[in-house]
Amino acid sequence: MRLELKKNILDDINNDRFKLDLVDSESAKQASFTHYVYNHNNKSADSFKESAVDYLKALLQKEYPNDTITSKVTENALQYLLFNNSNTIPFPAPENPEFKFIDLFAGIGGFRLALQNIGGKCVYSSEWDKAAKKTYKENFGEIPFGDITKQSTKSYIPEEFDILCAGFPCQAFSIAGKRKGFADTRGTLFFDIEEIVDKHRPKVVFLENVKNLVTHDKGRTFKTIIEILEKKLGYKVFSSVLNTLTHSNIPQNRERIFIVAFDPKQVINFKQFQFPEEIELTKTIHDFFEKGKQEDRYYYKKDHKYYPELIENMKSKDTVYQWRRVYVRENKSNACPTLTANMGTGGHNVPLIKDDYGIRKLTPRECFSFQGYPKHYILPNIANGRLYMQAGNSVTTTLVERIAKEIKRVL
Repeated sequence: MRLELKKNILDDINNDRFKLDLVDSESAKQASFTHYVYNHNNKSADSFKESAVDYLKALLQKEYPNDTITSKVTENALQYLLFNNSNTIPFPAPENPEFKFIDLFAGIGGFRLALQNIGGKCVYSSEWDKAAKKTYKENFGEIPFGDITKQSTKSYIPEEFDILCAGFPCQAFSIAGKRKGFADTRGTLFFDIEEIVDKHRPKVVFLENVKNLVTHDKGRTFKTIIEILEKKLGYKVFSSVLNTLTHSNIPQNRERIFIVAFDPKQVINFKQFQFPEEIELTKTIHDFFEKGKQEDRYYYKKDHKYYPELIENMKSKDTVYQWRRVYVRENKSNACPTLTANMGTGGHNVPLIKDDYGIRKLTPRECFSFQGYPKHYILPNIANGRLYMQAGNSVTTTLVERIAKEIKRVL
């Protein structure tokens, strides 16, 4: 059979012709397909090829219902797609990567962007939020796998990689701690990280979380994490609370806990690791604002019930304010307040500024900029509330990159 292969199959996937809201088995096949396309020229692709071929065969059968789609036809189609997909990824990996990493709880790709910038290649990604998957796919050409708590999702992780990255959600450890002792993390998402580290033994584990993780449950949660990494898994752990404002030349007051753990058997000189020092803040908030008048929807109209309160308290164009339900809070440091995941959920936490055209909220693009994302990072056509949430949930990419450079130096 001679198959005239349509050129837009991969474009159809990227343009959501094949939706993300599929059952888990289909979603895994879709993720496998994009992972294979991205990793086909290295050994990591072995984890994805079988499922990728099955998925493409099903796509072709849908495109050509009157033809018999053989394995040979599918392989030819796959090679065609690989050849024609080389220049379609906005943020591709380096051609000659210096190390490999996996991206768990990947969000919109903050860790990935940072580690790619210093020569790393992502060989596996996982994220459960559908809107975040869309943003991730738009920028990296890859659909992350889904729920990492499922063994079927973990089964696609390549055997070998150098760094495990995870900005994992903080679930309470207190119940497990009281019942099982502080060496038991079952029932928490950290358990899944522990399980993956135990199986694959990466050289480095690179974690990020909210500052309050250190004091959560009277310090027991943090103690559990360190105890698991050091005593159970045998890693050497470094941790520090760093602020975007002081460590990445971005005027956002954002403190986060970073944990870096080395396998001493693979990284002999792990003691050389140091977290980056503070650097001078040379940029101002104006470097991150969009120029000119923004869309009307971002501005408060004079008939808004809170407008009198806003106009009374927002006098300066050189600082960022925040509406706290019933009052306006000014940031005396002339920096952006911490961007939060609940920005856009009613809008009350979206930072406010005064510009030449009135009083308005920061745009999603400005929030992404305050997290270190470049101007050409693609924001997909989804609700602004989801984009605000994605920015608030993300890591500051430039800060992660500075830490990653120190990890790379030790490696």
